[in-house]
Parts: sequence; structure tokens; C-alpha cells
Amino acid sequence: MKISIIGTGYVGLVSGACLAEVGNDVLCLDLNPEKIRILKSGGIPIHEPGLEEMVARNVAAGRLHFTTDVAESAAFGRVQFIAVGTPPDEDGSADLSHVVSAARAIGRHMDARKVIVDKSTVPVGTAARVKSAITEELAARGVEIPFSVVSNPEFLKEGAAVEDFMRPDRIVIGADDADAIQTMRALYAPFQRNHERLIVMDVKSAELTKYAANAMLATRISFMNELAMLAEQMGADIEHVRQGIGSDPRIGYQFLYPGCGYGGSCFPKDVKALIRTAYDHGANLRILSAVEAVNERQKSVLLAKIVKRFGDDLKGRRFALWGLAFKPNTDDMREAPSRVLIKGLRERGAEVVGYDPVAMDEARRIYPDDATLTLAASPMAAVQGADALVVLTEWKAFRSPDFDALKAQLRAGVLFDGRNLYEPAQVREAGLEYHGIGRL
Repeated sequence: MKISIIGTGYVGLVSGACLAEVGNDVLCLDLNPEKIRILKSGGIPIHEPGLEEMVARNVAAGRLHFTTDVAESAAFGRVQFIAVGTPPDEDGSADLSHVVSAARAIGRHMDARKVIVDKSTVPVGTAARVKSAITEELAARGVEIPFSVVSNPEFLKEGAAVEDFMRPDRIVIGADDADAIQTMRALYAPFQRNHERLIVMDVKSAELTKYAANAMLATRISFMNELAMLAEQMGADIEHVRQGIGSDPRIGYQFLYPGCGYGGSCFPKDVKALIRTAYDHGANLRILSAVEAVNERQKSVLLAKIVKRFGDDLKGRRFALWGLAFKPNTDDMREAPSRVLIKGLRERGAEVVGYDPVAMDEARRIYPDDATLTLAASPMAAVQGADALVVLTEWKAFRSPDFDALKAQLRAGVLFDGRNLYEPAQVREAGLEYHGIGRL
């Protein structure tokens, strides 16, 4: 099948590479010439495990191509995936300008029947706007060309996106056109040979499903962060509580880890967008408003612990940060808790040294001034001469440190564990002072 992918971000590039991997002929469009240059030269503009090798393999096989030519993209694929960004507007709603622009470009250049697929995370009603935009462009050309609009939300986790696409839990298709549904079934058949994973529903339900999924996961995280705060005040251990409730099969263990808040390009944006969508429809989602408020507070919890331990004036103090990305296996620092902590420490006069296994280039882009954040060559290089170590991302490389070596390097011998990676007793046995999230 010939497929056009509009947008080469996380969703677009992963989707394009994985669809090419199973034999489709895929053309990826991006209006950023630098991105296309990188892709054509054999690189990728994002960090995603397994993606670079998959892209290279399919480019070499002649199944994956890249372009900045809008007309070429619109003419190429019978299926047109819209996978552009939907950043939050000032009021929290999703900015659909890129989605509508992509739809208009298809309408201006399409010359045969197309199935247009909304892959971007978009609010309810977007498919209707896409359909309207394409219809207007066809009318302006004075032509009638049949097309269908499908909602096919992505459920890709950064750091595991390739695996998620190749072995999906579910494939949600929102459509009211039998031909479009059949096309999508054929497209996704290679990804569900073991058992049926495709769920067909109406378009609006599919659009809402994506927001509902991310909102539920964000709710679990904020709920556990609320309980962790209560556990600290009551003298309970949140890790024991987590195990106790997670063992209930109705609850499960996933997304029950308290920490220093969620970040990234999805949860914060999607929670805000769903709250705004509800407001526009006369509803007040009070639970999600609380989820968002709890997360904003949680991003400052480590700074509060540091200030309580060292005082508000941190001049002359040095803090080592392990982990800058918002989660492991990605270089994404959007909405990352590390950025909130760095800002708070610098405002109080502290020196900040950071290390991350893959987000160093992204950190240099965000903090070009070395005075704001010094980057270390290794985890242990970061802690040399620091008063305290702050763990912000649960990278595997941080899970089993040499606590005796940390004790020898840290001037004040303090460890702030923002992801509850370590057993407090083990850390304290090494002579370090331990501060976790809801831990005894």
C-alpha cells in the first residue's frame, strides 16, 4: 500500500518506519528542510530505541522516502496520515492550525480517492474540521474527488514507541465509511496476526478515547503522589502501600509509582486539552483539574525538600542532577521536572551540574549558557564536589550506584531520590542522608 505521512516527529516517523517495515511504500513529508536533510543522510532527529536502525533498513530497501514537497506527498499515498504537532494554546486547548493546514494541502493537491487519517492527538470534532477543510479546497478547485476521514489515535510511549507500534495492545479506528474501515483493516493486518486488536467505533468516540487514556494514566500518577504526601505526614511508607494496592488485580501495578511529577509532550498537554474541551461543552472536569494541580505542585516537591534541608539561600551550594529527560529511554525534556528544579535552584544561587545518558544535546539546546547548567561527562563526574545528589529520571544506569563512592564525593552526603529508586535503609547504611517521595 502507498502511504503518505505528514509530519516526522515521534508519531509520524515511528508510524512511517513501522508501516514500511511490513512492506508498505511510505513517503514522509516535513516542511522543515533540516529534518529531511538529517533523515536523507541516514540520521534521525529524535532519540527512540530501535528507530534509527529501522529507518536505515527501510530506506536501503527502497520502502521509506522523505520529502518537503507537499504536492508530491498529497499525490503519493492512497492513505494520508496527518501526524503533525498539536501544541497547547494559551487557554490550554489544542492548537489545530497544523492539522488544518495539512488537510488543506491534501485538498489542494489530491487527484484521486484518499483515506485521510488523523493520527495526531486531537480533540473531539477535529475529523469534521479536517473534512470541511478538504471539501473547501476541492470546491475552490471546482472538482469532486471522494475521500474519507478516519480517526486512528496513537498509543505510543516515548522510549518504547517502535515496540508499541509493532505489537499494539489495541488499534482504535473511528470511521463511518465501510471502504475506509476495510482499508484500515488491510493496513493493520500485519500487526495483529496473533489475535484481533482492531476496535472500530464512531469518529468522536475514537477522538475521545486517546484523551481519556492519557487522562486516566495521569490520574493514577497524581493519585499516588497525593498518597505519598499523606504517607510522609502520617509516617507511612508509600512503597509498602503501592505493593499492597497494586496486588489487587482490579488496580494493578502500572502507573502507581510516586515521584516528582509527570512531564513530556503528552500527559500535560492532553490533560489541559481535555479540561478545555469539556469547558467548551459546558462541563467542568473537576477530577482532571485536580490531577493537573497536583502534578504542578509535585514538580516542586524536590525543591521544597532541598530548601527545607539547606535553607532558602543556596549560594555556595552545588547540586548534582541525575536525569534530565522527563522519563528514561528518551531525550525529551518538554515539561520535565528537571527544568522546574534547575530554575528553582538557580534562582536561589545554587550551582547545578547535570548528567543524562541521552538528553545531553537537548540540555545544551535548552541551556546554552553554561552558568545555568553545567553538564558532566558521567554520573560520578556530576557528583564530585556536590553537596547533594538529586535523582530525577529512573534510568537503569542509575539503579545500582556505589553508595560508598557517593558518600566519599558528596560534601554534605545527602541524596534526594525523586523516583524512589533506592531502599532508604541501604542508602543510610552507607552513611548517606536519604530523602525520598513518601518513603520512611
